[in-house]
Amino acid sequence: MPKSVNKVILVGNVGKDPEVKYSTSGTPIAKFSLATNERFKDRNHEWQERTEWHSIVAWQRLAEIVGEYVAKGSKLYVEGKIQTSSWEDRQSGERKYRTEIVARDLLLLDPRENSDADHQRPTHNENRDQPSHVGSGEIVDQEIPF
Repeated sequence: MPKSVNKVILVGNVGKDPEVKYSTSGTPIAKFSLATNERFKDRNHEWQERTEWHSIVAWQRLAEIVGEYVAKGSKLYVEGKIQTSSWEDRQSGERKYRTEIVARDLLLLDPRENSDADHQRPTHNENRDQPSHVGSGEIVDQEIPF
């Protein structure tokens, strides 16, 4: 049987401050939206821009990190998988679906600035102009092609 792959890589901007909640067992869960933009020429050779919004969810330690360091407007690299869940609406009884990106790893791509906000950024990287790696995956800053 052939191997299958469910992997998503997004680079975009956070739409609003992440929402961090805890499950009944105490597991942290962070949810936020990420906007990606596409620029293209239409049939009339006019430039058009399209924004796609993605629902992101992070679990456990990554959720805590998101809650501490990510805010509206943050530029992020997010790596994860697509996951669709379904449920029955209690009021209408109709089947509802939600597709989200389950984050496995992320990078803060905003350059760090000398400000009071510095205490809110991780210090995993000594070079202040490089992205900060805060996930638990295998990718290191030097491997990112941008």
